Amino acid sequence: MTLRSLLRSAALVAALACAGSAMANDSSAELAAGGLVLTKTAAVAMRSEDLYISPTAVRVRYVFENTSGKDVTLRVAFPMPDIGGDGFFMSDVSIPIDDPANILGFTTKIDGKPVKAQIEQKAFGGGQDRTGWLVANRIPLAVHQEAATKALEALPPAKLKEARALGLYDEDQGPIWVLKTTYHWSQTFPAGRPIIVEHAYTPSVGATVATSIGTEYGAETQARYCVDAGMVAAVKRAGGDGGAYVEKWIDYVLVTGGNWSEPIGDFRLVVDKGAPRNLVSFCADGVKKIGPTQFEVRRKNWRPEEDLRILLLERHEP
Repeated sequence: MTLRSLLRSAALVAALACAGSAMANDSSAELAAGGLVLTKTAAVAMRSEDLYISPTAVRVRYVFENTSGKDVTLRVAFPMPDIGGDGFFMSDVSIPIDDPANILGFTTKIDGKPVKAQIEQKAFGGGQDRTGWLVANRIPLAVHQEAATKALEALPPAKLKEARALGLYDEDQGPIWVLKTTYHWSQTFPAGRPIIVEHAYTPSVGATVATSIGTEYGAETQARYCVDAGMVAAVKRAGGDGGAYVEKWIDYVLVTGGNWSEPIGDFRLVVDKGAPRNLVSFCADGVKKIGPTQFEVRRKNWRPEEDLRILLLERHEP
């Protein structure tokens, strides 16, 4: 593949990254994940959120306070990114952990103690919940694993025809249902006493072998990630054609932080680009460099209205 073709692929994948998967040569797309989800409540406020994002780790520390005057028990959830669907190809999507139910290696602690969460998995084909059909026919729900393909293809012809009709199987792609996985647990928020909730996981990082930044194909990517003139100039100094860098993307869902009773009291984001020679860009005001690889954003009494998209350019090793 020529460098020109790679740059076209980089531009295409960056434009499609928010869809969860993309078809492009020598590239992979990220799966957007984020923070805790709770049905909107007037009882619990998020006093602070301390969020760290790097290519290898996402860590979040929340402080919650029940302001209602009495103990409240709520269902708290962490939704995994959806996997699968028509046009989903494993070779094009970054899945960091080979676990059928926990592709991001998600863990949670409450006041320093591990929480054993429940797992809910549902499979949708043709827009309908087909979990029961798959379970009844002994098909693993993990659409991204080879076991699902083998089990489907071992079905009798009549059953395989039924799977096609239900939107679960395509002869060219194999399994095409959408797997939705949610970790959830029942959490009591004591009246008037803050509790600390921490979770961590490995992010899904999309990538391609060159960057379109600074080239004729890069305008959409530059706008999506708020790339400034300094980053464009740095890419051009390194060669000008984008081939000196690997382009990577990390998406993080922020807007779920608006489900709590009040704006986030004290929000802190640290984005770590991994190595001093790497370049990073994301859309935010008041970004402050706090170390050779780390950049900080702080907000007070804030409700996020947009999700976070991070562009990382990693230098090719000489």
